[in-house]
Amino acid sequence: MGIKYLGHSCFEIETKGKKILIDPFLAANPDYKPEGIYDIFVTHAHGDHLGKAIEISKETGAPITAIFELANYCAQRGAKTHGIGLGGWVNYSWGKVAAVPAFHSSSTPEGEYGGCPCGFVFEIEGNTIYHAGDTCLNSEMKTIGEFFQPDMAMLPIGGFYTMDIEQAVTAAEWLGVTAVIPMHYNTFDAISVDISEFERQIREKGKLPVIMKVNQELGK
Repeated sequence: MGIKYLGHSCFEIETKGKKILIDPFLAANPDYKPEGIYDIFVTHAHGDHLGKAIEISKETGAPITAIFELANYCAQRGAKTHGIGLGGWVNYSWGKVAAVPAFHSSSTPEGEYGGCPCGFVFEIEGNTIYHAGDTCLNSEMKTIGEFFQPDMAMLPIGGFYTMDIEQAVTAAEWLGVTAVIPMHYNTFDAISVDISEFERQIREKGKLPVIMKVNQELGK
C-alpha cells in the first residue's frame, strides 16, 4: 500500500494496483494526472474538497463515494456515484470503508445543501486509516478510536474552519493512533500555521508526525 499527498486534504492511496482518491482539490497540484483511479471519496461538498471529483469521475469512470445528497448532486452532473450514509462498513474489492461523523458544514459551489459532512475510515491491507475531512475536535473521535482502532489519522490542523494544532493533538490521543498526517493547513492565509509547532506537540505525546510535501509518497 502507498499513500501520496496531493495537497490540502487530498490523498491518493494505491493498493493492489488500484488507486483511491480522497477530496481531489488540486490547486496545489495542477499538473496531476488521474491515471488508474478506481474509486473517489469526497468528505463534503465545499469546493476545496469536492474539487475535481466530478470531472475525474467522468474522465476515468471511477465512482464517487459520498454522503447521499452529495452523491446525487454529482450524479446529476454526469458522475458515477455511490451514495452512502454514516454507519457501518461498506465493502470494496480492495478493502472496506466506513463514513463517520464530522462537525462542519456542507454546501455545493452553487449554495445547495450537500448533506452532512463526514470523515472516512479505510481498512486496506490490514491497515486502518482515518481521514477526518473538515471537523472540529469532538467526542465522536473517542468512539472512532475505540471501535475502529485506526493506526494512522489524517487530521486538519489549520484552525479557523477546522481543528487547530492543539485540538488535533488531543484528537490524536483520543483516536489512539501512532502516526498523524497533518492536512488542511497553509493553503490559504486563514489557515496558516507553524508546522514545526505541530511536530513538537505531537512528538511530546509519543506519536509520529508524518509531515508530507506535495507529491511525496509513503510506502508501496
